[in-house]
Amino acid sequence: MRSITRAGLRAIGLLAATGALCAAATVPAMADEPGTTWQPELSEGTGNGVVVSPDGARFDRSTAFGAPADEGDTESSADPAEVVPTGLLTLAPRTLDTPTREVDSRLVADTPPGSTASVDVRGKRAGGGWTEWIPAQDSRTELPEAVTEVQGRLVLTATGAADPTVRELTLTATPGSGAESEPVTEAAPRSYSVFATREGLVGGTTANGHKIVNRDRFVALPSRRALSANGKTDYSVKVCAPNGRCAIAPVWDIGPWNTKDDYWNPSNQREMWKDLPQGVPQAAAARNGHNGGKDQFGRRVANPAGIDLGDGIFWDVLGLKDNSQVQVDYLWTGSQRLSAIRTEGTPDIQILARPEAGAESVGIAVDATEVPVQCTSGAFVRIGDGQYLPATAFTGLPGDVPACDAAAPPAPAAPSPAAPDASAAPSTPGTPETPGTPATPPAPDTSAAPAVPDASAAAGSSPAPAPAVPTAPSGATPSAPAPSSSTPSAPSAPSAATGPGAGAPAAGGATAGTPSPGSTTTTTPATGVPTGDNQAARVTPGSAQRAPSGTS
Repeated sequence: MRSITRAGLRAIGLLAATGALCAAATVPAMADEPGTTWQPELSEGTGNGVVVSPDGARFDRSTAFGAPADEGDTESSADPAEVVPTGLLTLAPRTLDTPTREVDSRLVADTPPGSTASVDVRGKRAGGGWTEWIPAQDSRTELPEAVTEVQGRLVLTATGAADPTVRELTLTATPGSGAESEPVTEAAPRSYSVFATREGLVGGTTANGHKIVNRDRFVALPSRRALSANGKTDYSVKVCAPNGRCAIAPVWDIGPWNTKDDYWNPSNQREMWKDLPQGVPQAAAARNGHNGGKDQFGRRVANPAGIDLGDGIFWDVLGLKDNSQVQVDYLWTGSQRLSAIRTEGTPDIQILARPEAGAESVGIAVDATEVPVQCTSGAFVRIGDGQYLPATAFTGLPGDVPACDAAAPPAPAAPSPAAPDASAAPSTPGTPETPGTPATPPAPDTSAAPAVPDASAAAGSSPAPAPAVPTAPSGATPSAPAPSSSTPSAPSAPSAATGPGAGAPAAGGATAGTPSPGSTTTTTPATGVPTGDNQAARVTPGSAQRAPSGTS
């Protein structure tokens, strides 16, 4: 990141006064960097923890959320990592004339001691979805594929008394050496079985600035790389419970436990914890001793959570009564065609078990989310095995969507992760479904529920370190997480309570997302699925489910 601070500007002025030597050194540097250059208008940005004035984009600690310091070896340190308030400002996208895979970032900023200013960059894929946000390194961001639309996001942090201010941002997209991206071949999104906890925190603020309401419907993942802007659904997941019910919902918060754990990505692409297999959340590995059993903040990990669910998703849609293993499809990671839905004023729409009006509900899709489009069946669109939405719910469908009764091509292959061992992968939480088959929700009967792996067998079959296998000690009571008061701005310590009870809203208050009569919903966790009794910390019913990731 080329950040020109106020001190830097004064130094440049002194050099310029000495003569033409400075000019002779600078002009060639600019000539060596051809491409499209632009300065995003800061006043058009949106986000949380940043306010924009005529002087620039200034850090706002009153709305910032907690994130780890970039300095220090937090992966191996036994001491809690420093937590710094962080603000994000998403800027307007820029359409390019030629494809690019590399973007240069130059900041003019005031960064007092204890503060930082940096840039995340993403690009729009040929299929229409966005890549993940990628932090700039040494002024450069390398995108995973050639794109013709680029977007920047300011990241401001402060631990000292003074706040950073960005005066100007200049982005330069270097033309790619090749032609357009290769033709898109449809592939299923990455899909992993992970442990889910309930977010709670009604009245609090998420990392993207969303105010959490009662029975809210969103999820949290432990990396800002897949954080949607407030009210947006660029990054969404399909999460399915062991009882067969599913929800398609946006990622609006960061957590649980970690904030730099994009575990769904290949190990060598993970922002942290590159020693862990793809699909294994660090919190799950910590339960077997990884990083001394602690998260990146140095807190003792009390459950293996890899996703947090808003209360409405947890209770009303999935029918969960306790923390549970779930199957998660990370929809932006695939190349299947996605189409946005509109619910005409309601927060979500029912997913039906059959392509007919009045069929029982098997879940919901939140308004504006983009859902997979497989085929059409009369007036309905199939979005998964045994999952249909009315065609009228879509804002627009591709013109070449086949009919469901037509001869279907082979199922798209899911990306092949670096699984520790193929024989153990299917039954290990954190591993994907069988490659070549799109992820499907578990069947209502308990035989389809993810099985708890045998710790000894998993450890013996994996070439990765033993801590990477996400199994919880059997019969042992996990340590409680560090008190949230010790790190008030730290990201989430995940949910540990059982389901509705003292302090929980009555399940009967649900409307949209409540199973229709005749559905096969079961709210009791299936046999073999880890429950809060053996993997979650024990807390008083009605207490806060996790430390807030934002400010209330």
